[in-house]
Amino acid sequence: MTRPENVRLAVMGWVMLWFTGSCTGRFVVEKNNLRVTSPESIRGIYECALGNFGVPQYGGSMSGAVVYPKANHKSCKNFDDFDISFRSRVAGLPTFVLVDRGDCYFTLKAWNAQRAGAATILVADNRPEPLITMDSPEDETADADYLQNITIPSALVSRSLGDAIKTAIAHGEPVHISLDWREALPHPNDRVAYELWTNSNDECGPKCDAQIRFLKRFKGAAQILEKGGYTRFTPHYITWYCPEAFLASRQCKTQCINGGRYCAPDPEQDFSRGYNGKDVIVQNLRQACFFRVMNDSGKPWLWWDYVTDFAIRCPMKQNKYNKQCADQVIHSLGVDVKKIDKCIGDIEANAENPVLRDEQEAQVGKGSRGDVTILPTIVINNRQYRGKLERSAVLKALCSGFRETTEPPICLTEDIETNECLQNNGGCWEDKTTNITACRDTFRGRVCQCPIVQGVKFLGDGYTHCEASGALRCGINNGGCWKHTQMGRTYSACRDDHSKGCKCPPGFKGDGLKNCEDVNECEEKTACQCRGCKCKNTWGSYECSCSGSLLYIREHDICISKDARGDVSWGVIWIIVMGLGAAALGAYTVYKYRIRTYMDSEIRAIMAQYMPLDNHPNSQPSSQLEL
Repeated sequence: MTRPENVRLAVMGWVMLWFTGSCTGRFVVEKNNLRVTSPESIRGIYECALGNFGVPQYGGSMSGAVVYPKANHKSCKNFDDFDISFRSRVAGLPTFVLVDRGDCYFTLKAWNAQRAGAATILVADNRPEPLITMDSPEDETADADYLQNITIPSALVSRSLGDAIKTAIAHGEPVHISLDWREALPHPNDRVAYELWTNSNDECGPKCDAQIRFLKRFKGAAQILEKGGYTRFTPHYITWYCPEAFLASRQCKTQCINGGRYCAPDPEQDFSRGYNGKDVIVQNLRQACFFRVMNDSGKPWLWWDYVTDFAIRCPMKQNKYNKQCADQVIHSLGVDVKKIDKCIGDIEANAENPVLRDEQEAQVGKGSRGDVTILPTIVINNRQYRGKLERSAVLKALCSGFRETTEPPICLTEDIETNECLQNNGGCWEDKTTNITACRDTFRGRVCQCPIVQGVKFLGDGYTHCEASGALRCGINNGGCWKHTQMGRTYSACRDDHSKGCKCPPGFKGDGLKNCEDVNECEEKTACQCRGCKCKNTWGSYECSCSGSLLYIREHDICISKDARGDVSWGVIWIIVMGLGAAALGAYTVYKYRIRTYMDSEIRAIMAQYMPLDNHPNSQPSSQLEL
């Protein structure tokens, strides 16, 4: 390659960087709260910048004692060479090591501190400036073997705070600091939204290898979260555009599509061999389209299968990084290749591509999120993730984005968090008889909250008291009320007609919770007080008898004669019989009277036709009628 061509490439690379990032971009430093609890002179809350390596304790907190080493202040060398150890004593606070910025990579400082036993590393800035993000070095220019082994959290503090801590330690004052990551990520609702800014390129060295390794290991967790509706995932791809002055150059034509609008760096950084940036941007577009088609069909989690299968089956090293291999992967997943091709469109057209245009617009930071300039980048609830690209670390950050007590089950696994309810029940209320507890394990810790068991809601403070309530409460440990069986009889202080509370049943007295004592009705003269009654107390009741042939009526607390009761009964029967007889006789008499009256009227009518009747006023003697 000639010298002018090298110069042109260098200038072109600088121009593309200028257009895409440092001068016009907006990089947001992800900050966190650091609380100094002692000494009193510097007590307060300060800002610190999270390092983009190690494993921040998202969703948790950590307190420790600060140590400023007597030597190796910049932590650029192994502390063993200075016979310095930061390992905590038994039952002692974790050690926070404060070191100075400068002379070596931030990651090397953290690695040396971790090997010496530090729980956290705090790097004091060496200049009065706004906080920056401590990032990993470029893998090509640094020994990256230790990068994936850094597990302690790291933070950059201001120069003024660093000087104040050093002064306090020099005066013999213990400095205690608390780091809190519980609210490092917002959680606006019960569903976490996160993005992964990635690349299909697999020839960029250790970073690409780490990215592919992460995709393979995180796929299972990501699909569980997505299928369960717990998360809303979106993959993104960084693209650049070719400056107008270089549109006609060979470099733009080999690294870009759609007339120089969308470009990607050369995978091998060598334009004379292997694949070029154009191949990468096309595969990125294919992956973005695969997600869009799957998202529209309701199966966005298949994106993880596609990208991991493509990385395995279509690597650049085997010269399979092409459309033919990609189509085979798509077909094996049961997806219509034509739909993907339609989404990709014409890459040779001198026109905008809707998918890549949206990707470029998404790169620009909005709200609390800065511009995306680093690959890979993870954004959770619109905040950039800072830490190691590793399954458990990223999953822990995702879980911290859920509201407390709404975390999915995968967030409560042993490799993600510690179940605080296992030790002393978390200090919460517990019914050991039924194994019901108010301790609820969450990703951030434990909460004491009265539970709901088999549809029965428990009420109380969750710490010292929880009481079952509702109509079904007596079915669970008798509602927490007193219950006892004796001589074949069972009595309970729980009543389903009460929404809560315990009340001793009739015949007992007490609090209803732990104690109900038998009431002696005979001694207290509350029953069997009639004349001639004999009272005998029983458990939960009493027996009352009458002397002689008398019978005790419990409802009225009275004794009556058994014979009198029989005479009264027969008397009632005779009265009823006599009443019925009288009614029948009366009916018969009325009937006979009506029959006789009817017959008399008929006879009179017949006789009136043949002879005059005395009771007719106009009748004449028969002799006169003959004359």
